[in-house]
Amino acid sequence: MILFPAIDLKDGKCVRLKLGDMATATVYNEDPAAQARAFEEQGFRWLHVVDLNGAFAGKSVNGEAVGAILKATKSPVQLGGGIRTIPQIEDWLDRGLARVILGTVAVRDPELVRDACRKFPGRIAVGIDARGGKVAVEGWAEASELGAVELAKKFEGAGVAAIVYTDIDRDGVLSGINWDATIELADAVSIPVIASGGLASLDDIRRMTMPDAQKLEGAISGRALYDGRIDPKEALAILNGHA
Repeated sequence: MILFPAIDLKDGKCVRLKLGDMATATVYNEDPAAQARAFEEQGFRWLHVVDLNGAFAGKSVNGEAVGAILKATKSPVQLGGGIRTIPQIEDWLDRGLARVILGTVAVRDPELVRDACRKFPGRIAVGIDARGGKVAVEGWAEASELGAVELAKKFEGAGVAAIVYTDIDRDGVLSGINWDATIELADAVSIPVIASGGLASLDDIRRMTMPDAQKLEGAISGRALYDGRIDPKEALAILNGHA
């Protein structure tokens, strides 16, 4: 079970949003590379990075900051936000990313995702961001009529390494992960699922160790880590079975 610390990038800085609203950005670190090193030193095994500007622009905007993160840490990094083409995917993987997360393009062009999985086995994840159970795209600015489970099932057997499932209504507001919807999604597909949005306390960390959550690959934590609501050492000890 992996706890992924989140580094969300806006204008080259490490921020957190509330409910996906760019106007609510709180800057937590002006040096994302230093933040990546800090997370690595705290014992985290992976880093989850999102180019927020890129998600809206449909292309990489914070590439310089991502490059600095890749140079600063030996931890595997997964990146989402504005990655919409095979050349973009290939470029990022060549630059050292462990995994690319495809969100909007997974809705718009599912075949591109399947093609990417064939070209880059084990290195393509799908980001499913839902509001009220319906998938949102373009940096969460647009809603679709597609259900989260319906979208996930489109990629069954395609070779997707993981699904990052975010409940937008909980993201950044510390209300706790939507475990019911997340586990329902994990039950519906064989693809590993990563929970995202709302992780608030050690109660969520302990919830990750419950039998019905064991099928998950892990969960992403953002604001709770930055605000000190979760002690990294204690959280990782719980997940490693030492507490």
